Amino acid sequence: MPGGGHCPDCGSTELVEDSHYSQSQLVCSDCGCVVTEGVLTTTFSDEGNLREVTYSRSTGENDQVSRSQQRGLRRVRDLCRVLQLPSTFEDTAVAYYQQAYRHSGIRAARLQKKEVLVGCCVLITCRQHNWPLTMGTVCALLYADLDVFSGTYMQIVKLLGLDVPSLCLADLVKTYCSSFRLFQASPSVPPKYVEDKEKMLSRTLQLVELADETWLVTGRHPLPVITAATFLAWQSLQPSHRLTCSLARFCKLANVDLPYPASSRLQELLSVLLRMAERLAWLQVLKLDKRSVVKHIGDLLQHRHTLVRKAFRDGTAEMEAGEKELRERCQGPEQGKEEVASSSLDLPEGKRPASPTPLLPPCMLKPPKRICPPPPVSTVTGDENISDSEIEQYLRTPQEIKDFEKAQAARQAARSVSNPP
Repeated sequence: MPGGGHCPDCGSTELVEDSHYSQSQLVCSDCGCVVTEGVLTTTFSDEGNLREVTYSRSTGENDQVSRSQQRGLRRVRDLCRVLQLPSTFEDTAVAYYQQAYRHSGIRAARLQKKEVLVGCCVLITCRQHNWPLTMGTVCALLYADLDVFSGTYMQIVKLLGLDVPSLCLADLVKTYCSSFRLFQASPSVPPKYVEDKEKMLSRTLQLVELADETWLVTGRHPLPVITAATFLAWQSLQPSHRLTCSLARFCKLANVDLPYPASSRLQELLSVLLRMAERLAWLQVLKLDKRSVVKHIGDLLQHRHTLVRKAFRDGTAEMEAGEKELRERCQGPEQGKEEVASSSLDLPEGKRPASPTPLLPPCMLKPPKRICPPPPVSTVTGDENISDSEIEQYLRTPQEIKDFEKAQAARQAARSVSNPP
């Protein structure tokens, strides 16, 4: 046989290929010895050289998909179909899952992280295609922990080097508000609480844009802000019937979860609306509070750009100009002082009108209190080592030794005089 093979029994080179039950074997034609029974090879040259080939090399076992990866791929496709995503999204999400699974850190991860990886690949695909999908929605579908999901999401984005754009706030508002069950009459929703979807979406978008302009969205989770804005928009469309409804009851009627910070975002939005109402001419005569200002949200949103500029950005400049004019008048005669006193909003003497709150993020207006760590307790025992740079401070010069001896002698003499024998 060409190739130089030898029979291990008789040493003959007459080796022939014999196919037995479709399994190739090399048999010695002189003695009948089966040389390569059941050896899996890749090429005929390997057979001729009698080189055994491993199973992974011959069948490509390394390229096979494990059961865990197969299950994950099925979960990716199922999630895409549940969300009714286009087929191109499904292919992209599957490709991202396969790329992530090639990394040893992902293959060796816990089962919980592999389950979360399914949702991360789908969410990344939707973000790249500007498809409005929130992390909370994916976590609810997968019954996943939000902290684990967010950590895995950031790890996959960094691991694969992907460019994921941020979600458009307007698309998120439309998607999130569409899940509210307030647009059709039902046994659980009274007729007075049913609202037109387009009107509610339009006003909610305006309130969310107002929150964005006044730093209420920056650095925060968007869903609590959207929930508060949706509640105010719903109340303002029919305030006579809905002012008595609380935020918790509203979320229960709409069949959505109440995010924990939504109550705080609601109070911040109401504070902004009150500041704007103080700058609107026909609302200055009314004594509005956080409940009654809801009735005038439509007027405030209609002029929101001007009112926000007056209430926040120009408020500080106007106050400084007023104080400057007040100081100039105070430098005049006594009559000028009396006029100033009578025109300063009837404030007590020595009091200045309160300056408006600057337009800053809430984290700067109310910074969190930092715990001051206690100073370290240093116990001096006298046994500490003296460094070379400080050793000279402890050495006495001859003059210092003489002065010390004189002081000791004077001390002894003073003691002997004060305590005679």
